[in-house]
Amino acid sequence: MTWTAHTSPDLPEPAGPYSHVVDTGSLVWTAGFGPKDPATGTVPEGITAQTAQVLDNVEGALRTVGLGLRDVVKATVHLQHLDRDFAAYNEVYANRFQPPYPVRTTVGSTLAGILIEVDVVAVRRQPTPAG
Repeated sequence: MTWTAHTSPDLPEPAGPYSHVVDTGSLVWTAGFGPKDPATGTVPEGITAQTAQVLDNVEGALRTVGLGLRDVVKATVHLQHLDRDFAAYNEVYANRFQPPYPVRTTVGSTLAGILIEVDVVAVRRQPTPAG
């Protein structure tokens, strides 16, 4: 199986040696995205605004390979304050994804200066050659 890595100037610059997206032609993985606004470089306050920005970033990453949130089959979510912020994050999440919802894992994690990070796996319904 071949794969192609993509990095977009329309997304926050990677904080290390990684790509925004890897595309195999049928499966697509994103990096973990935090809530940095790619246009301003700022991080919004609060879990609701940070969740919205993270999902904007994930959606932008998927758009680089012609996909969207509707194509997501698996989401992994890291919350700095799992008990405190779960309900507010979950409300934003539920408004951005449509049924049938992707499978999801949500865990509490130590995050550096942010409240949430999300990565996803998406499926291209019509596989194309990677590259």
